[in-house]
Amino acid sequence: MEHHRLFALSILALTLLATASAQLRTDYYKDICPNVEQYVRTAVTQKFLQTFVTAPATLRLFFHDCFVKGCDASVLLYSPSHNAEMDHPDDISLAGDGFDTVAKAKAAVDQDPMCTNKVSCADILALATRDVIALTGGPSYKVEVGRLDGRISTKASVQHNLPKPYFNLDQLNALFSWHGLTQTDMIALSGGHTIGFAHCSKFMNRLYKFSRSSNLDPTLNWNYARQLQAICPMNVDSRIAVQMDQATPQIFDNAYYKNLQKGMGLFTSDQSLYTDPRSRDTVNLFASNTTAFYEAFVTAITKLGRVGVKTTRQGEIRRDCSKVN
Repeated sequence: MEHHRLFALSILALTLLATASAQLRTDYYKDICPNVEQYVRTAVTQKFLQTFVTAPATLRLFFHDCFVKGCDASVLLYSPSHNAEMDHPDDISLAGDGFDTVAKAKAAVDQDPMCTNKVSCADILALATRDVIALTGGPSYKVEVGRLDGRISTKASVQHNLPKPYFNLDQLNALFSWHGLTQTDMIALSGGHTIGFAHCSKFMNRLYKFSRSSNLDPTLNWNYARQLQAICPMNVDSRIAVQMDQATPQIFDNAYYKNLQKGMGLFTSDQSLYTDPRSRDTVNLFASNTTAFYEAFVTAITKLGRVGVKTTRQGEIRRDCSKVN
């Protein structure tokens, strides 16, 4: 029964994706705001030069936005009563530099009278995400635009829509499938962790009292585990964070997959991509072939960008990305 339900949900997700795709075009702003990409890229580059955190923060912001209520910038909405998406425990750790990147890019776009209040915050986030990936050495790609900004953002909507660091392959596939994404898409998007960071609390369970028979998660490289324990002692400050990719933390490359081969995936969900034989071949491919990873990533993030796109009845173009008009 569960299999049939997931299959039906996947068909629904694909139908919604097809509807959204018809609305999105790479040249959507050609006659509306022809220089939009230049404005966004300049603002993002300036922000990136101020702090590297701009890159992983923006990429993670885009992922968290799209996975909850679709790519509608609902994650950017502020709630005085602290009941918005950003207030959920899974989103509180989103770095402020991601939000600031969108705000600065929005201001840059709106300075052109031709563009003022004509470009959605959702599109600006999608464009900024492409730009931070390119700035860190990753692939550049054409971004489909034409999204509208959502008007609804609730803490409750986050609860079961984001992957957890303890997920196994079946749980990851089920969640990504609901968003119209394949296992290969999921593995490629996980490669975004090559420039990410995580707080100790997200993986402490792998370092201490993992099971009755072992303090350490046996899939974790022993030397890597010792390094993590040194950074994250049992009573660690909750603000301490660790680079997801110890090898080249500031370069968008395929080192993430090479790390998985060595037992150096930070989350259980990361390492499961290699320990599970059903996904190992894809990890090995991406570890040995950067081009294959980049191509798969571009395909996956383009598909992700089509999730939950709002129609004119459901959305608007916000004047201020943090609040509805």
